[in-house]
This record gives sequence, C-alpha cells and structure tokens, in this order.
Amino acid sequence: MSITLARSRAVYDLNEVQGALDRSRGRSPELEAFYERMLETGAERFVTTPSSVDALDPLFEECPNFDEVLDDLARYLRLAHAGDKGFNVMPILLLGGPGVGKTHFAKRLAKVMQTDCELISMNALSAGFVITGSSASWRGAKCGKVAERLVRGQFANPVIVLDEVEKATGSSQSDPLAALYQLLEPETASAFRDEFIDVDIDASQIFWVLTANSTEGIPHPLLNRMAVYEVPAPTPEQAAGIAQRMYAGLLRELNLTAFDPGLGDVVLDRLAGVSPRDLRKTLLDGLGYAVADGRAHVNVDDIRLKATPGKGRIGF
Repeated sequence: MSITLARSRAVYDLNEVQGALDRSRGRSPELEAFYERMLETGAERFVTTPSSVDALDPLFEECPNFDEVLDDLARYLRLAHAGDKGFNVMPILLLGGPGVGKTHFAKRLAKVMQTDCELISMNALSAGFVITGSSASWRGAKCGKVAERLVRGQFANPVIVLDEVEKATGSSQSDPLAALYQLLEPETASAFRDEFIDVDIDASQIFWVLTANSTEGIPHPLLNRMAVYEVPAPTPEQAAGIAQRMYAGLLRELNLTAFDPGLGDVVLDRLAGVSPRDLRKTLLDGLGYAVADGRAHVNVDDIRLKATPGKGRIGF
C-alpha cells in the first residue's frame, strides 16, 4: 500500500538547541554531541498519513480479532482524509491475555502507516528514565526513548508501544508512568522536555499503543486519556485464516511453487496453540522439515511445538 508523506513538522526549535549547546560547553561531551546531532539533522520530521482510506483493510484479515479497534481507526482515517489533516488519534490501550497478538498488531499498524515503531517493555520497569531520560549531571546519563526516536528517526508520528504497562513499578521519587500524564495529552506533549537534553520536543504526533493483560495497576487518570479495547482470542476459524495467510505468504517469499497451496485441517488445529510472534518461525521450521523429508506439503509432525513449563496452550 502506498503511503503519502503528507507534510513535515518541526519537532524542536533549532535556536533553542543552539542556545542549549552554547550553555553546555565543557559540561558533558555526550550532551554536546547530541545537540550537534540535532542541529545537523535539522528539526523537520515527516508526518505520515496512509494515502488511501482502505489502507487498513489488510489488517482486518491479518488481525481479525482486532476488528473493534480497526473499525474506529478506519473511521478516524476517513476523517483525516476528509479534513486533509494528519492521521492522529488518541492513545489506545489494548487489553487481552498473553498471546492474543497485541504487540504484533501494533507493529503491523506501524508498517501500514510506514512510520517507525519503538517497543518499550514496561515489565518491571522501575524508573521513568527510559521514557524521559536522565539529567545530564548524572554519571552515564542519556536521553529517553521518546526524544531519541524523534531526534534520530525520520518521523514526527512514530508508533510507540508500551508493552505490559500494568507491570511497571516505581516509587514516589521515580514513577515510570508519571511522564505519560503529559505525553498522552497532545496539548502538553507538544512541549515535552527530556531531562537529558533539556530542550522542548514536540511529541504530540506520536501514535501511542499501550498493551496490558488487565487494567489492574493502571491509574484511572491514565485510563481516561486512552481509548480502551478488550481484544479477544481469535475464534478457531479466525486462527485458521491467520495461519493460512501467513503460510501462503511464506510460499511466495521463498518461491516454493511446488508446495501444496494450503494447510490441512489437522495442521491448522495444531497451529491453534501458536502465538503470532511465534507463528512465522513455526511455519518456517515446518517447511524446513518437509523439504528435508522430500515432501512438498507440511504434515502435522512438521509442526513441532515447544512446551512452556507451567503454562497451558494459548491462542493467537
């Protein structure tokens, strides 16, 4: 799907960066180098908008259990085209058990939008420095993921995925979720200040996708800043369709023209226990076993699942 790079947007002020560089001389070589990079790359970044209102259609087939969120995103995309503005929606929180494909969906969404994707695992994250950076006066200080993505990347509207956000932990001195109160509101995110570089960054165009198994542990003021979606596991029919489409894609990618074009029902039943993140590798391995055995079809014995101690099977 072709994507229109509809416009560009300044994500920081070059004069402010130059002033910060002048003030930092002799204090921190790392900070000076970062300011110089900001000046060298310039402040303009692309804001991408899918060129067609049908751009999300492939995801309805690839991620059929995300139809509720996709319905909303498709509607917002039509609004973006009608108003000739960027495709910028409120942050979304994807709720669902392990293996329903939340992270996989977020990555595919970024690919459809042809923008960067930054994955930040919030599991046991005990400080907000990963998001907000740390003061340049500290030893080993560096900027946070938000500023780094906007400065080093090409886009003002990357997809930033905060994975397992309910598992973030912290203290009154260092709350890993504290920065989100500013970052999830476009009005305040437009003047986000990373503690390392101490220059205003326009983070208002970021497409935020948060994932969680439940809302327990997520403060209500944060929940109120997001559109919350409960994502079910795919039905058996949906899971079979996902596996068939990925298998057909691998046959095209590997030019395996002699192979059977579809998977049998017994194979599909066995694949029902494989999550999207593992499905590609499982199918690749299965194709490899079939080729090694001199066959042009995948049988159930080629699908070799790795057991996880203490856990049962999971769906997509």
